Amino acid sequence: MSYDFLLTIAIILLFTKIFGLTSERVHMPQVVGALVAGVILGPSCLGLVGENDFLIKTAEIGVIILMFSAGLDTELEELKSTGLASFVIALVGVIVPFIGGVACYLLLENDPADTQNMMKAAFTGVVLTATSVSITVETLRELGKLKSKVGTAILGAAVIDDILGIIVLTVLTGFTDPTVQPLMVFVRIAAFFVFLCLIGIVMHKAFIKMDKLWGHHRRLAIYALVFCFLLSFVAERFFGIADITGAYFAGLILCNISNTRAYAASKLNVLSYMMFSPLFFASIGIKTELGGLTGRLVVFAVVLTLIAILSKIIGCGLGARMMGFQTYDAVSIGLGMVSRGEVALIVAQKGAQAGLIDANMFPPIVLVVIVTTLITPILLKVGMRRQTPANTELSGKEAEMLPNTEHY
Repeated sequence: MSYDFLLTIAIILLFTKIFGLTSERVHMPQVVGALVAGVILGPSCLGLVGENDFLIKTAEIGVIILMFSAGLDTELEELKSTGLASFVIALVGVIVPFIGGVACYLLLENDPADTQNMMKAAFTGVVLTATSVSITVETLRELGKLKSKVGTAILGAAVIDDILGIIVLTVLTGFTDPTVQPLMVFVRIAAFFVFLCLIGIVMHKAFIKMDKLWGHHRRLAIYALVFCFLLSFVAERFFGIADITGAYFAGLILCNISNTRAYAASKLNVLSYMMFSPLFFASIGIKTELGGLTGRLVVFAVVLTLIAILSKIIGCGLGARMMGFQTYDAVSIGLGMVSRGEVALIVAQKGAQAGLIDANMFPPIVLVVIVTTLITPILLKVGMRRQTPANTELSGKEAEMLPNTEHY
């Protein structure tokens, strides 16, 4: 038996932490540092770590835990308070980037001879629909705008954006098998959501009872993680739906059970932070082979990045204007949704597993993630300066009535 995997873990954890802390020092999320660490460790630079079965499986566990945590962190009251406005902003903010991503692929990477050409184009569009607002939240908090009308609209739209993205991803992955009939794909997806409703009711009640019995016991976090893994397995094995979909909805089912949510989230954060998340983000960097970048791919990467930025500003901004926001506020909402972060990486990972994202496509996607993450706080600070007085920070009882968004 080879013990090289222990060395692999040690090297990845050390490098991701060093580069993550460096990234944090320049006011960027640690995920950027972890990505850069993966690129440096991988075949593109030092060649110390290569992709292997161990890394693939541990990275998959990492992404499942990340999506489960995202589900647990979802604030259902946030969705209720922002309501229709957030839904419209999220919907238009998904449609426009999706169309932009598809158009970019068909214009610059089109291969009519490829039987899965349109599927690959569609998956490129799905990558651009993603939104990660962690850095937006920090910027809004720094500006004192987190609980303003614009701030709550961004947070609500981001939650709905994730759900819509998961649904689109679920539909596309259902079509990855060319032998499957389109009607059967939708039947399978419908069956999964019916199953989800039934199991959700049962497990929600079960966890409420467990919550009363063992509110602060470690077993509660273990049972929650077991539920996450089982739902991920069932989604993939019996419905042909991405395991991360099961993980995300497992989190949603438990997100409004106070002790379960808080206790499970705190334990999972340690598990994820200590090992599985660094391995996942580093694995994306390791997959990114910069040596394969041709002039054509460089052009594609630049154009895709520009589309990623503009499509969110236009899409979410247009949705906000439709819901009555002033132009400056609508633009600010669009700017706040630009960052792709870990969500785009998760979608790209699933696309690669389905054979719909080639290895040479990872550098452009990583560039999109890094550039949108770096540019979002800069653009948002500029945009929020012109925010209308009516949408500035709420005070007194108004602020107290808003849902707590600190968990973001």
